[in-house]
Amino acid sequence: MSADTLDAFIADVASVVAGTGDEYEITERIAPLLSGLLASGYRLPAEVTRPSPDRHVNHPLYIAPDDSWSLVCVVWAEGQRTPVHSHEMWGVAGIYSGAERELRYLKPDPSAPPTALTRAGEQEFRRGQVTVCCTTDDDVHSVVAVGDEPTVGLHVYGGNIGTMERRSYDPATGEVHWFASGWDSPEVVAGR
Repeated sequence: MSADTLDAFIADVASVVAGTGDEYEITERIAPLLSGLLASGYRLPAEVTRPSPDRHVNHPLYIAPDDSWSLVCVVWAEGQRTPVHSHEMWGVAGIYSGAERELRYLKPDPSAPPTALTRAGEQEFRRGQVTVCCTTDDDVHSVVAVGDEPTVGLHVYGGNIGTMERRSYDPATGEVHWFASGWDSPEVVAGR
């Protein structure tokens, strides 16, 4: 499939985001759009699907001109894991290739003293599967690439995830460190 497929997806997501501010409605409507993109046979450019031996990488495929949402290609080498982290925005994630295991945690009350995080479940996602990975009230998790090939995910977030300040948690103590993930490539694949 061609870039037209990605352009149509971007236009559809932009329409959803412009049509409502309700993050639950947005994620409910974007999930089938992302499923459709994954099922369409659309092929990502090779340069955004290569893992790094050091850590997972984030490539911006599209960032809305007003930073209201972004489309990201996230790539993990086999066995790589993210720290436990928050998103501070809504998000929908789909597996383009490989597989990932998501470890979810209950979101701590930021006004309470830090304490060990409470596990809230674990799930594995494989090629073609889509999940609502986060809403602002439920967005704390860690992800690990499982299987014998790199994992490539397509993620749609309710903001510019590369520049947003977010929380990283020590799951044993609840201690918080703020971070911005940044981008691993300077230019978006689709027009901005």
